[in-house]
Amino acid sequence: MWIYEKKLQYPVRVSTCNPMLARFLIEQYGGADGELSAALRYLNQRYSIPDKVIGLLTDIGTEEFAHLEMIATMVYKLTKDATPEQMKEAGLGDHYANHDNALFYHDAAGNPWTASYIQAKGDPIADLYEDIAAEEKARATYQWIINMSDDPFLNEGLSFLREREIVHSQRFREAVELIKDANSQKKIF
Repeated sequence: MWIYEKKLQYPVRVSTCNPMLARFLIEQYGGADGELSAALRYLNQRYSIPDKVIGLLTDIGTEEFAHLEMIATMVYKLTKDATPEQMKEAGLGDHYANHDNALFYHDAAGNPWTASYIQAKGDPIADLYEDIAAEEKARATYQWIINMSDDPFLNEGLSFLREREIVHSQRFREAVELIKDANSQKKIF
């Protein structure tokens, strides 16, 4: 089922060490609307969704893990040469004290990732609308990080991720229509 290519989905480059940008990006690593939450949400929801949509959730959930890998690489590259003082100045002093420059699943404010970030209602329409909202929130967060970034190399990768969120949202919208159409045809005699 899984094929892992030993390369990122999109090349990750950064201009310089920038722990402040890394702090913002950590939101997409371990935040409520980040890539880990998305991957786990979709791969979990696929068990209670109609057969016609299982593949979509599997594909997008798997791709979200590729996005998580990109975010991890970005954060690593932005902090690998940071001094403890730079980490502290960027608001990552607590992170540094607990993890050095290692990655840890928490949001930009330092709140640890929790399973309550992922939802599964068991109702296909409710779950897909949750997924659409998650993708749109991730898209918005990527845009806001781009707005705060002065790193053109990093922004290329962030723009790629933002565009993938748009595609995922569109695919989930199509899935809603597919399920609604199937449900309406069941009512016809």
